[in-house]
Amino acid sequence: MTDDAQLIQQALAGESAAFGQLVTRYQDRLYNSLVHVVGSTDTAYDVVQDALVQAYVKLETFERASGFYTWLYRIAFNLAISRRRRERPVLSVEQARDVLGHEPVDRGAVPGARLEQQERAGQVQSALATLSEEHRAILILREVDGCAYEEIAQVLDLPIGTIRSRLHRARLQLRDQLKGVVEEGAR
Repeated sequence: MTDDAQLIQQALAGESAAFGQLVTRYQDRLYNSLVHVVGSTDTAYDVVQDALVQAYVKLETFERASGFYTWLYRIAFNLAISRRRRERPVLSVEQARDVLGHEPVDRGAVPGARLEQQERAGQVQSALATLSEEHRAILILREVDGCAYEEIAQVLDLPIGTIRSRLHRARLQLRDQLKGVVEEGAR
């Protein structure tokens, strides 16, 4: 398997298939992360496509100080933030269902339990949508993508201490938003 650095060199030398391999390697991971950031599968798809085009055009500016995915995610995240600022963010029931369409379903659960699980997943998605962009992004990078603090710091161009404090605040805010859901589930 060719590593990212080799593929980047090949792409810069004019081999478009090498960049295609980078796209294949990272587009699904990027899409899955952005669905949670933007709250819409359609918007996430558009942002990923725009980010991949921008990455191809700006590939020569990639300094290799971080990993390629980190650089690509930063491009996509900035595009998503710019897009959200241009459009008034509105979370509708349809968008929440759209996002939930990709949640795994336990085939062994009874129908009532599956419905409760889907409801809770919708409540978590709605609670995530109430967080500020900066808190939601950090929470998703850490908890959904499993990124290390150092990688999050690179992606968001923030000091690690800021990442840690914002992640703590994001978790507290999410907990407060979900307090009713947890209490209801305990009954």
